[in-house]
Amino acid sequence: MTIFALAIVAAAAALLLAMGRPPICTCGTIELWVNQGDSPETSQMLADWYSPSHVIHGFLFYAFLWLVARPRPIEDRFLIALLAEIAWEILENTDWAIYRYREATIAIGYTGDSILNTVSDIGMMALGFWLARKLPVWVTVIAAIALELAALMAVRDNLTLNVWMFLFRTEAVRNWQAG
Repeated sequence: MTIFALAIVAAAAALLLAMGRPPICTCGTIELWVNQGDSPETSQMLADWYSPSHVIHGFLFYAFLWLVARPRPIEDRFLIALLAEIAWEILENTDWAIYRYREATIAIGYTGDSILNTVSDIGMMALGFWLARKLPVWVTVIAAIALELAALMAVRDNLTLNVWMFLFRTEAVRNWQAG
């Protein structure tokens, strides 16, 4: 199972490379953390203020699959979550999605993710899935709220606003996010 999951992630990385995504930041460095939401290095390094949203993806995938596929073994549910996260990461790095992010959100200079960042995002989702499996529901809910609030306070963006703005560009929210 672990080898199969790693092979799926490797195949996704190869596909992203074929799509023209850079393996690492085009700046040539690898950093653990980018502390700004609007840095050219955001979505290029191992983690940034958007990484918690991928942990929340794991929480949400776990909850959804617990509701609709509870009889399935946890390994099957994890693979479904993994494939869903990978599908999102591939879609997010298409020209269409990159353009939409630039047009509708505060990510004006967004150029897509590096493969390093994408693989890290997938790992963050896996971490969230595992935490949701191990922690009581109330702890997972509080953790999701805390992660959303931390990102909101730090960079005026989070998963909720990101999805909202991607789907329903709202100029008042965009102006607030821009500071």
